[in-house]
Amino acid sequence: MPSETETRQSTQSSESTIGADINERAAIVKTDLPARLDRLPWGRFHVLIVVALGVTWLLDGLEVTLAGAVASALKTSPVLHVDNAQVGLAGSAYIAGAVLGALGFGWLTDRLGRRKLFFITLAVYLLATAATACSWSFASFMVFRALTGAGIGGEYAAINSTIQEFTPARVRGWTDLSINGTFWVGAGIGALGSYALLDPRWLPPDWGWRACFLIGAVLALIILPMRRWIPESPRWLLTHGEHDEARSIVERIETRFREAGHTLNDNATSSLRLRARRHTPLSEVMHAIFVRHRRRAFVGLSLMTAQAFFYNAIFFTYALVLTEFYRVPGGDVGLYLLPFALGNFLGPLVLGRLFDVLGRRKMIAATYALSGVLLSASGYLFAHGWLTVVQQTVAWMVIFFFASAAASSAYLTVSESFPLEIRALAIAVFYAFGTGLGGMIGPAFFGRLIDTHQRSEVFTGYLVGSALMLGAALIAAIWGVDAERKSLEHVATPLSAIDDA
Repeated sequence: MPSETETRQSTQSSESTIGADINERAAIVKTDLPARLDRLPWGRFHVLIVVALGVTWLLDGLEVTLAGAVASALKTSPVLHVDNAQVGLAGSAYIAGAVLGALGFGWLTDRLGRRKLFFITLAVYLLATAATACSWSFASFMVFRALTGAGIGGEYAAINSTIQEFTPARVRGWTDLSINGTFWVGAGIGALGSYALLDPRWLPPDWGWRACFLIGAVLALIILPMRRWIPESPRWLLTHGEHDEARSIVERIETRFREAGHTLNDNATSSLRLRARRHTPLSEVMHAIFVRHRRRAFVGLSLMTAQAFFYNAIFFTYALVLTEFYRVPGGDVGLYLLPFALGNFLGPLVLGRLFDVLGRRKMIAATYALSGVLLSASGYLFAHGWLTVVQQTVAWMVIFFFASAAASSAYLTVSESFPLEIRALAIAVFYAFGTGLGGMIGPAFFGRLIDTHQRSEVFTGYLVGSALMLGAALIAAIWGVDAERKSLEHVATPLSAIDDA
């Protein structure tokens, strides 16, 4: 029999949109807060979320671009003395750090909350990238690059889960892909910055690459205070017994929209029942990912691995291709990246709405398949020496227009496909597996292929990347999840959900 307190709570909540029932063993919350977040129109609040949190992708784009753009400067540095293979190895160190950071910080994000972690991870990144600029040997450079990657990897887990949990369901695909596309804004900043700072007329040669790595630290310093106003995710609070705080946050957000002149439909919400608990055991996390949702896990792993190899192998070594095969001066590499970055930025922006309209499965399969086919074709032309450096840049621009949307959809897929309580760790696990398999191997693999000075060997690497993308396209077409315009709780039922009796 329900207690008197439970009866009173149930009565009070019948006219409102949320209630809490507490039984003898554990707190059971009946809530429509997720539905109330999904019904919100797109507004200034969401724009601020995107700006303050989406900068993660910009910073990653900056770091990855700098890794390629400063390659020539690192090779001529009197302090570091690196060769092509070591440039690739430094790229792999960054990815290895990102993998470990994603796993560690991802686990903490689900346990301690989104808000605490996106401050910690940005601080780790800021300090590490600043330290990179002060590297005194190749070994120290490797260590600081790994720590920089750890900060970025942790950001992915904390940031992607937060953005997903605040974004209305009907625009979640476009929003997520567009944010991911800002990676290429960072790439553009890195390209322009490296072009200016690596010019010996502005700075001494061994100072230029150091100044480049300080760009990220400056951006992080600017964005860190902007995160102070971002609230904790109400969805996370609900599953951790903080019902009152979650309701207060949602009500404040709704008040902002009403004051801005928006009318909210109070009949457009549905409720669910959750059993609150402080944390989810790691054994239950692994069971949910690899047993309960093993088909989704296979899809996510395939998408993440293919795009990680495709991107990291090519992008971490693009400067080496330009300097080795097209004799582009190291200081001019950044200029060739700008149109390349533009194609990557426009891809998610232009194609993103189709992921909400035509559907996830169709668009993921199409973008992955097109990326693979186009890379094989351009690789064949490259192997036979039929492309000029301008034509090669245009080819990359077209290929990565589709590949950028494809890669962004991988992150969208893994963050949508798994329950609320383990979302951040799920993102981290698949980022770690995919990036570990595809990202760490790719740069070092391509670095060695380029060291052969044989176009045919590099073409072999392109074929490997193409095959992975085509395989992932087939897997997504068969087993992908149709998550478009559906609430996160509908796509993946929370582990703490209780059926209405």
